[in-house]
Amino acid sequence: MPKTEGLTGETGPAPGTAARPPAHEPIEVSIVMPCLNEVDTLAACIERAQRALREQNIVGEVIVADNGSTDGSPEIAQGLGARLVHVAVQGYGSALMGGIAAARGKFVIMGDADQSYDFLEVPKFVEKLRAGADLVQGCRLPAAGGQIMPQAMPFLHRWWGNPMFSLMARWWFRAPIHDIYCGLRGFRKDFQAGLNQRCLGMEFATEMIIKSSLHGGRMAEVAITLHRDGRKAHAPHLKTFRDGWRTLRFFLLCSPRWLFLMPGALLVLLGLIGYAVALPGVSLQGVTFDVHTLLFASLFLICGYQSILFAIFTKTFAINERLLPADPRFTQFFKIVNLERGLVIASLALLMGIGLLLLAVNQWRLAGFGRLDYAHTMRLVIPGATLTALGFQTVLSSFFVSILDIKRK
Repeated sequence: MPKTEGLTGETGPAPGTAARPPAHEPIEVSIVMPCLNEVDTLAACIERAQRALREQNIVGEVIVADNGSTDGSPEIAQGLGARLVHVAVQGYGSALMGGIAAARGKFVIMGDADQSYDFLEVPKFVEKLRAGADLVQGCRLPAAGGQIMPQAMPFLHRWWGNPMFSLMARWWFRAPIHDIYCGLRGFRKDFQAGLNQRCLGMEFATEMIIKSSLHGGRMAEVAITLHRDGRKAHAPHLKTFRDGWRTLRFFLLCSPRWLFLMPGALLVLLGLIGYAVALPGVSLQGVTFDVHTLLFASLFLICGYQSILFAIFTKTFAINERLLPADPRFTQFFKIVNLERGLVIASLALLMGIGLLLLAVNQWRLAGFGRLDYAHTMRLVIPGATLTALGFQTVLSSFFVSILDIKRK
């Protein structure tokens, strides 16, 4: 009997291979393995996954999401009775998306096919999912009970990258996890579908953690053991600095607060302090703060205010495009600060700014349009120019945010 290939790119197993559950029997667990030339390790991973399901009497299936292997990996998957799903778009996240979409189980367990994870630990994830968790994250780090076998994790990954990004996930997104990069994890398929994941590369795994936390998912963690990669044909797909930067970039893009709002607020604070000491010409321990300090303070204010505006733009766009979940605090903010109130505030700033500039021009007139005392005149010109710029920015920004918010309304 020839092999059959469906519209989804799924290929059925050859005759005589391990049988899958009958079509009428509901599948509880789908184990999804992304695969790109894993001929050295794929068979062992599939066999251990099947053994875990069999020994624990879990009705499940093993899915190999192949991302263009040319080394015979697809044939190995079929020969062992795994479902083979062909995913044409390249990328770790893309392969997982294809495998997850094809999964028939209520729960999905994803894990790399390089023998670094022991699929006999799958029942621990299933237990947590049955208890009500939406996402169960594996933890390889000893800090949360995990174990890393010798030479299983590069030095920089273990002591710098992974702990740093895991700490950022807990701090920035309140994700209760200690090993954000662990690729062995389980989740409810319907919950993951609601996350609307977009990343096609290695950051797919971190995107899942961040969005799960932002969506208020019930998250749990189980300690696992990381084994040394069993591949011999090629090096690991993960690239330390490339994928580290992509993770940091994604963290920042998912957090307008830390990318724009907090730096902007800091700059505005520095600008206000500068104004407080420069306008009256305060001297401290022989240091006099004059108009040059005022100019720097204005620069801080303008840049900081622009950064805060970008935080509002980004958050509005991300919520409307479902990149981030709706935020009640943000909704309340728009009830208070709407287009009309923004324009009123902008008009007041423009009037004050233009008024100060006109006062400076009048002083120049009184001086016969000759030379001026700049230490005095610039105390009018700099605040006037700053208020005018801030007012003009506010007018444009008020209309721009209203345009971004049309879809949400």
